Amino acid sequence: MEAAEQPKLIVAADAEALALTAAERVMARIAANPSRIAICLTGGSSPRKLYQLLGSDAWRERIPWERVHWFIGDERFVSESDPLNNMAAARATFLDRSAPSGHIHPIPTTAENPDRAAEAYARELQAFYGADRLDAARPLFDMVLMGVGPDGHTASLFPGYSEVEETERWVVGVPKASVAPFVPRVSLTLPVLASCREMLFGIAGHDKRPILTRLLNGETLPALRARSNGETVWLVDQAALPEGIRGGR
Repeated sequence: MEAAEQPKLIVAADAEALALTAAERVMARIAANPSRIAICLTGGSSPRKLYQLLGSDAWRERIPWERVHWFIGDERFVSESDPLNNMAAARATFLDRSAPSGHIHPIPTTAENPDRAAEAYARELQAFYGADRLDAARPLFDMVLMGVGPDGHTASLFPGYSEVEETERWVVGVPKASVAPFVPRVSLTLPVLASCREMLFGIAGHDKRPILTRLLNGETLPALRARSNGETVWLVDQAALPEGIRGGR
């Protein structure tokens, strides 16, 4: 699969409509794969409404939990009991109620340091994939969910940091974030995030309008450089959308 030149822009009316559209796209990717499914989650506050929706009775019953494996694109290097822990939040919101425990793949923050955690998670991803080299014809993930930070970072790949240039390692330790919370991170790298059938960015709220403007103007920030080898979609609500920009469903 060759990377698309431009992301597809889909505009939702508001954050609730965005979460609904995202859930529909997740389910479409699940339905398209009759065998083992891998979804890479995103952290922070942006996916909360989506996760609440997936955990609701109506949506939970539609997910073939025995076939879906859940990974995460980045993690704050804090304990699982820390409110800042991304996967712990996803587990509490929708995963633990329904997903088999062996199908939830958190980044191990009990490791000695972020680099050791990155090495351990890379081994887990490679074991799941069945190889230590990615094949463009065989994506690692069915879907990768992504967000955008106020500085244009995505996952924990920050502008100006060396980790965003990494092409060999699957996962990297990030000693210090450039935005709050200022804690060490562990992040999948751009080539690994690209190994998916669909990369879906969720971008909602007035506070995201300045950074979305910069991205739409072509500023080469990490969030713009993150592209799927399959389909890349920017799902944006009206509040985040700069004036004069129109999107389609």
